[in-house]
Amino acid sequence: MKQDPHALRGAKENNLELAIGHEVRAFRKKLGITGADLASATGISLGMLSKIENGNTSPSLTTLQALARALGVPVTSFFRRFEEKRNAVFVKAGEGLEMERRGTRAGHQYNLLGHIGNGSSGLQVEPYLITLTADSDVFPAFQHEGLELIYMLEGEVEYRHADKLYAMRPGDSLFFDADAPHGPEVLVSLPIRFLSIISYPEKNGS
Repeated sequence: MKQDPHALRGAKENNLELAIGHEVRAFRKKLGITGADLASATGISLGMLSKIENGNTSPSLTTLQALARALGVPVTSFFRRFEEKRNAVFVKAGEGLEMERRGTRAGHQYNLLGHIGNGSSGLQVEPYLITLTADSDVFPAFQHEGLELIYMLEGEVEYRHADKLYAMRPGDSLFFDADAPHGPEVLVSLPIRFLSIISYPEKNGS
């Protein structure tokens, strides 16, 4: 199944009518009631309710109040998706934070290119630019939670994941479960640079 990366999901959620409609439908489905049930409980016609849920009309405050009362939620909850902050991190070339990541091996240079957590997605995402040189250790036994995507930019490496070895060159990518042992096993052509994007579930209280 193909996904359009330019689909209008973001635009929809930034449109007030569509954001309200999304929340109304979500709350109704959570209660397990039909559109007809909600229309009857609020005195709004089924046609009008359908327009509201599809973001095709701008409901009045009186209508929103009636919907909120019938759904048992505050009126402000309908605006949650519209008001939610969406974060972005921009890092200029050469300005990524050089850091020692837990489990980092000697000679593996990690530049953190940004970090977004505590968002609506429930995920932590950490993108790194990793550089390996003649001083770098080979270490094919990293293990950590989450999923990881590696995208080769420069050089050649034989990269191990579990019991398989992948010959990776610029433009190649590898997407894997990071709980299995993984890491560079043979540094074929130096220097080696690749992007590593790690995502894992947000921990409660983090």
